[in-house]
Amino acid sequence: MIDFNKPYITDKEYYYMADALSRKSLSGDGHYTKLVSSFMENKFKTKKALLTTSCSSALDMSTLLLDLKPDDEIILPSYTFVSTGNSALLGGGKIVFADISEDTLNMDPNSIIEKISNKTKAIIPVHYGGVSCDMDSIMHISRDYNVTVIEDAAQGVNGKYKDKYLGTIGHMGCYSFHETKNYSCGEGGALLINHSDELVKRAEIIREKGTNKKQFLNKEVDKYTWVDKGSSFLPSDILAALLHAQLEKLYEIHNKRKSIYETYSRELKDLQDRELLKLPIIPDYSTSNYHIFHILLNSEEERNYLMNKLNEREIQAYFHYIPLHLSPMGKKLGYKMGDLPKTEGLSARLLRLPIYCDLEDKEINYIIENIYEILR
Repeated sequence: MIDFNKPYITDKEYYYMADALSRKSLSGDGHYTKLVSSFMENKFKTKKALLTTSCSSALDMSTLLLDLKPDDEIILPSYTFVSTGNSALLGGGKIVFADISEDTLNMDPNSIIEKISNKTKAIIPVHYGGVSCDMDSIMHISRDYNVTVIEDAAQGVNGKYKDKYLGTIGHMGCYSFHETKNYSCGEGGALLINHSDELVKRAEIIREKGTNKKQFLNKEVDKYTWVDKGSSFLPSDILAALLHAQLEKLYEIHNKRKSIYETYSRELKDLQDRELLKLPIIPDYSTSNYHIFHILLNSEEERNYLMNKLNEREIQAYFHYIPLHLSPMGKKLGYKMGDLPKTEGLSARLLRLPIYCDLEDKEINYIIENIYEILR
């Protein structure tokens, strides 16, 4: 079986995790948490990087920081993981789904303009597959309507929009270090605060269960107590030690994935030329991190046929999100089939191929040969 995904293990995870154990400080904000946070702040050029238990936690923190009122709306794509939508609801707001662009499968700025109103409090662009949204257009909308931009860069760590890293362009950004991501500690995430010192201060309180513990440890107050809403969003320092090993190999991992991505693109181009499928598009403004390699078939039936045949031949290939507006929860929110035609059409035709650092050349060739044979 050629697996769809395998987490990459470098030569340092065991060493750093053992060192974390020897330091006998296993809770959050320990030695390795500080190393990883500093690395992200320096490398990605963000004001503050706060490690969290997941990207879901980072998204939840970001909407808590908005202090949403019951009528406040958040615009986000329907073609995303449930955490993006849950964060809006858990923060106390209302979801407004926007449609996606055919080239990148990212939220279409024109659809955002159609959906925005005086009730809009925030926009959450999702960088699908590590390919950037059109952030200049989105930030222009943000300024015109005075709304917050929270980048869901769960799949975008080390990807770029022009010369800026994904997650650092909006007011806040959210990363994932889940097992399925390019850089992983099993379960983990980060919230990036990009501009505001006040947001940093409050985010640290929310992350520490609503207490001012960070200020107490910095000797800014003489005791710490409950001062705001919050929860326990800190990961163990053992997980941070694992992540530290991964981030040390940032470019090694990036280049391995890039090589696989480019092999797929090169070898499958003939099928695109024959209009049997479409390959993914990376716009000139985007530097991908090569998180996903997907193809678009001509119909849902063709997608399912190819997917089933590949799985029969022990190649794990999968579709991706069921659009949130078509889910049972989406229907409860008042959405229905036909509301977002591009999202519905593209999601039904998309198939993801295996891509991970340990995927061998002979396995890649086997996948490509079988795609040709099945589509022929």
